[in-house]
Amino acid sequence: MSGIASISDETLLELRALAVSVAREAGDLLADRAGPVEVAATKSSPTDVVTEMDRRSEDLIRSRILVARPSDAILGEEGGLIGNAGDAPVLWVIDPLDGTVNYLYGLHDWAVSIAAEVGGAAGKRIVAGAVYVPARGELFSAHLGDGAVLDCAAGRSELRATPGVPLERALIGTGFGYLAGRRKVQGEVVAAMLPRIRDIRRIGVASVDLCAVAAGRLDGFYERGLNYWDWAAGALIAAEAGATVGGLNGKPVSPSMAVAAGPGLFGPLADALAALDPERDA
Repeated sequence: MSGIASISDETLLELRALAVSVAREAGDLLADRAGPVEVAATKSSPTDVVTEMDRRSEDLIRSRILVARPSDAILGEEGGLIGNAGDAPVLWVIDPLDGTVNYLYGLHDWAVSIAAEVGGAAGKRIVAGAVYVPARGELFSAHLGDGAVLDCAAGRSELRATPGVPLERALIGTGFGYLAGRRKVQGEVVAAMLPRIRDIRRIGVASVDLCAVAAGRLDGFYERGLNYWDWAAGALIAAEAGATVGGLNGKPVSPSMAVAAGPGLFGPLADALAALDPERDA
């Protein structure tokens, strides 16, 4: 892959524009479905579902990206890796339908998430991304070093994570896994955190949670068990809006733990979580 430092502003804009246009098209496909949503398969548990629309969305995203950039590789939630991620100029990390259960139940918070990663073994990094929430008409996007924005019916606005919120007044988002042993521990962690914060919100869509931190709708967010496609675009958007995004005990964000919070809150939130040993399953 090309080095991060060698990417021009023009290329970053092109990657962002492609992520935005394809996310919007895929989201509109999902929103325009006819008839009830049918479960096509399950994954980690009977409640971890895949719909035929997940697959149709991912097929559309893959086709559009490969027409525009045939040398790139794509990592998708449903179809895995296409192409050689080690040699491709860009690895696209896509979640074609984040929040499938919300979508299945007719709830508004579900999204299409598309991110572009560059770099090699010396340092991979997400440099552009978009998260589209069709039912709310909101499209969040960012590219490295240029801030993050929200486009919606009201126009375009710059995003800024809320600074200076003390832990005891923080509204915190989180999510839960599908396996009983993990959910048991996550419930214990939530119960221990609730007396120490303003309140908890559970939206059910990690990409939307991260964009909510970027927009100041949540002061912070944490979740164990996220996959790369769950957070790739949202983490960039939150970081470009001024939030800190990482793991616990100085580690980077990973499937073990993802934490995002506005300036001044990340440290206290991460410390409070670390004291609860949340990176475990029952």
